[in-house]
Amino acid sequence: MITLKSEREIEAMKKSGELLASIHVALRDFIKPGVTTAEIDKFVQAKIEGAGAVAAQIGYEGYEFATCTSVNDEICHGFPSNYKLKSGDIVKVDFCVDLDGAISDSCWCYAVGEISDEHQRLMEVTKEALYRGIAQAKVGNRIGDIGHAIQSYAEGEGFGVVRDFIGHGIGPTIHEDPQVPHYGLPGKGLRLKEGMTITIEPMITTGTWKMKMDNNGWTARTRDGGYCAQYEHSLVITADGPVLLTEQPE
Repeated sequence: MITLKSEREIEAMKKSGELLASIHVALRDFIKPGVTTAEIDKFVQAKIEGAGAVAAQIGYEGYEFATCTSVNDEICHGFPSNYKLKSGDIVKVDFCVDLDGAISDSCWCYAVGEISDEHQRLMEVTKEALYRGIAQAKVGNRIGDIGHAIQSYAEGEGFGVVRDFIGHGIGPTIHEDPQVPHYGLPGKGLRLKEGMTITIEPMITTGTWKMKMDNNGWTARTRDGGYCAQYEHSLVITADGPVLLTEQPE
């Protein structure tokens, strides 16, 4: 079921999103060579709980961690572990915050030390694809307009667009309708309405978009070993255009 949010609900989600965004900002300095992905997870959980909020991913469909920390060829749902990040890695940190019942969700991609020109470009194209998709999240547009903007840009730049994992509605639970693919045809799909809150979260690859699953049943990685970047915002569709709920300062 798709829920249209009231002004009160949107304001609560903004506060949740502001907390989430502040943690991503703090990760800019925390993430460096030698840090483990388990340490990233503990850092995020401590920040969330220190602010009186809840790490909403813990226990979601049996998931055990506050974050997904997906490195290099891992597309999403990477388990925090004792893996020590090294210069040249890229790591996606994805987490949800529940602040007084209001949910926010955002993933950001971080370069570890010095990365290659190819992977720097991958990150730049993925972020640009996110914002091109967000620009289409307007009243009267359709879901396909979002996906088409992302797909046409990313593929035009020579990258792959993951099909198996997509954006979604958010609030009052983590995953709700509508589904928001990062590929598609303009003018197709559900029409967007004022008050919808959704995530847009393209996963863009250096090679094939096709994936394989690890034995843990959660972690997806590229089938050809190519790197994958991801950026995600939660947003609300308003009469004046999309408003980010998880916006970070530059």
